[in-house]
Amino acid sequence: MGVVLPVLFALLAALSNATATVLQRRAALTVPQSQGFRFSLIADLLRRPVWLGGMLAVVVAGAGQAAALATGPLSLVQPLFVLELPLALLLASLSAGRRLPLAMWTAVAGVVVGLGVALAAAAPYGGHDQVSGTRWLSGLVACAAAAVLLAGAGLRRPVGKARAGCLGAATAVCYALTAALMKDSMGVLDTHGVTGFFTAWQTYAFAAAGVAAVLLLEHSMQGGPLVASQPALTLGDATVSLLLGVFLYLEHLRTGWWLLPQLLGVALVVLGVLTLARRGVDLRTGT
Repeated sequence: MGVVLPVLFALLAALSNATATVLQRRAALTVPQSQGFRFSLIADLLRRPVWLGGMLAVVVAGAGQAAALATGPLSLVQPLFVLELPLALLLASLSAGRRLPLAMWTAVAGVVVGLGVALAAAAPYGGHDQVSGTRWLSGLVACAAAAVLLAGAGLRRPVGKARAGCLGAATAVCYALTAALMKDSMGVLDTHGVTGFFTAWQTYAFAAAGVAAVLLLEHSMQGGPLVASQPALTLGDATVSLLLGVFLYLEHLRTGWWLLPQLLGVALVVLGVLTLARRGVDLRTGT
């Protein structure tokens, strides 16, 4: 049960996030585009019921993610969110009443099989429930710097693949940081109760990182095609989360000859994600 519970919770969160992605992308593409970063984008989106439905799905996903992180290692839970892309494309296709071609189903199978092989070979284990202040300082500085640099680079570019890719990567960093902070706050909740949870800085830090991630996500969706933003977001979140799990929580991955099936699995995931993003249905129309 040590692996089953976090995996089930993570899959629930991935499905909820996929639903949110479909709804939020439809909403984001109905509001006026802007070349710069603007907080008023959220005010525009609040008037779209479909966006509110997406945010409700985000809340459900957050609850599932918190439960997964409370019961399993970061380096196991977050890579499972790679499944958001195939789930989002399947949901968009179903909502539009369209069938996916064989090539798309093959790509979906590649993502699922590749992820299973990579995680089974890596077998993340161990680690600490909470992170020391010194490690958090270095992790926060590194993630903040990466997110700011990527967002700045994206916002300086016109609407297109470069803009969407940079903003998608910045969103990925914020999502991974949110998950890492959430896991720490779940540890505080377990050891110090509700009072400790609401007085811990990690709780408010993961809320702030989550808000930043949502803002960046909406701008990345407006910034260019899915083929650029989604792979950066999907693969970036998994990669940064894996690094944070190893360097912040000191989680362990199998090495030696196990690296070969891990690399094979990662290659299948990357190929599948790129294929889905390049040939995938439009999340607005399902075509």
